[in-house]
Amino acid sequence: MNIFVASFSPFRPRAALLAMTLLSACAAGSAAFPSVNNATGDQGGAYGNYLSGQFALSQGALDIAASRLLAALADDPTNGQLLRQAFLANLLAGRPEAVRLAVKLPDNAAAQLLLADEAARQGDWDSAKQRYLALPHQGISQILEPLLVAWSDMGAGHPDAALAILKPLTANKNLGGIYALHAALIADLAGRSAEAGRYYDQAQTAFAAPNLRFAQILASWQARQGQMEEARRTIASLRQGDSVLSMAVPALESDITERPVANAVDGIAETYLALAASLRQPETEDFSLLILRLALDLRPRFTPARLLLADMLDDGGQPENALQTLASVPNDAPLAGLIQLRRATIENQLGHTETAIGILQGLAKQFPDRPEPLAQLGDLYRAKEQFPQAITAYDGAIARIGDMQARDWVLFYARGICYDRAHQWPKAQADFEHALQLSPDQPYVLNYLGYSWAEQGTHLAEARKLIEKAVAIRPNDGAIIDSLGWVLLRQGNTAGAVHWLERAVEMEPEDATINGHFGDALWAAGRKLEATYQWRLALTFKPDPDEAARIEARLKQANIPGNGTANTAEQVAPHQEKAHEGGN
Repeated sequence: MNIFVASFSPFRPRAALLAMTLLSACAAGSAAFPSVNNATGDQGGAYGNYLSGQFALSQGALDIAASRLLAALADDPTNGQLLRQAFLANLLAGRPEAVRLAVKLPDNAAAQLLLADEAARQGDWDSAKQRYLALPHQGISQILEPLLVAWSDMGAGHPDAALAILKPLTANKNLGGIYALHAALIADLAGRSAEAGRYYDQAQTAFAAPNLRFAQILASWQARQGQMEEARRTIASLRQGDSVLSMAVPALESDITERPVANAVDGIAETYLALAASLRQPETEDFSLLILRLALDLRPRFTPARLLLADMLDDGGQPENALQTLASVPNDAPLAGLIQLRRATIENQLGHTETAIGILQGLAKQFPDRPEPLAQLGDLYRAKEQFPQAITAYDGAIARIGDMQARDWVLFYARGICYDRAHQWPKAQADFEHALQLSPDQPYVLNYLGYSWAEQGTHLAEARKLIEKAVAIRPNDGAIIDSLGWVLLRQGNTAGAVHWLERAVEMEPEDATINGHFGDALWAAGRKLEATYQWRLALTFKPDPDEAARIEARLKQANIPGNGTANTAEQVAPHQEKAHEGGN
């Protein structure tokens, strides 16, 4: 779900270095223990609180980390490294103590950002501007500073100065779109409709793909200019990029005339969101989390920022913090439906399956025309191998689709897998064929159907054509390469089977099914010693019970006992299902 306004992809190779420009020495978890004055080897005092604070921070327990590091700092108030650690923990936890600590860190760029934001919130725009201007003139600051200074000028009532900063930057080949958008927001806020219109047009040209945040901003402008039909088309365009966004369309249309940026403080928060979204990757995660916290500190009801922050926390192994971040989004917010879908995903991930099911069933009633809640419910049941329940959920989702689109192939594919696993092959085949009618070049559907026919020994020529097409689309996918080798073996093309299955094993050396298939091909080629070795090897990779039984039977037929290493208690997904999961 692409909800943000721009991508600074040309800067990503240098992103980690640039992020450190602002993070300075405040990154947590990687520094050595501070030289705490009263460290005596026990776990009390500053040293013990520091260790427990660092551990809490590593586990995502931000409030605990903030409290422990504050306690450590109280025992060792002159320790500069400890001061920086305590500041970062309190900032990430969203605690007011971060401001008090920031005052003591004049050379820390993140602290100065917080203090500048605090000045902006208090209406002290001159102080805010001076702190923004004092940021390091390199790296990310070169992108961030002009936007923050421009919004400071706007906050101080100087739109001419603000636009003068951004106007030359709108011509930047890579970043012109983001500067044009903020120039448009400033001109819009200043009541300069002609200028705002030109800048919005420029931004629209730069942002070719539809995304939620820019659509919200642009549609609001169009609606307030009396272009209501155009505004509705802008919101409706979200359906083209991501079907899940369709759930938000009615609420966004009803809220279409509301200004997305009501004042300069909102504009600063918008700046932080755009940069955090653009730099989202593992090596810059600390920085992105930090500026998202700054955005929410300025604008607590900023739902797009909350959604991005929750995604990042969940991806970073902090699902409980992600849920807490989403908890404050009101039920009447335009994005509330999307938030609930995200909540269901995280609750299920935490093992709260019944809670997740309840959320999805509630959403299905709240949005009776939308397939997404039931589709996600089907995915939940399918992952838990509750195939009849999954089929029922997918039935409901498909019934809610009016005009079938190419993107709807995935629902038929998912339901087809459930029919197959529930031993209802005719219905499964019909769903796979329907999926290919909607989207003929989906390699995982081509592979699943072709492989299934090969397994059944039917339609072998057609199965080979499907799999060869899948291979052409994904030539480095080991599971699909295995399917090609397998159908060739079923057709009696032993040499071809050995060639392709050997290549598949090279790609997926620890896949039990692929190793077992390679053993079959070697046996057919008369290379019996190599075949038995390959079968034994396959048993060490914990095949599913059916595959383990098949391999054991092959060894028995060859009068060679298995090595007893098959572990049927720990199952892996069958070959087709693995190919399916790889496609989503």
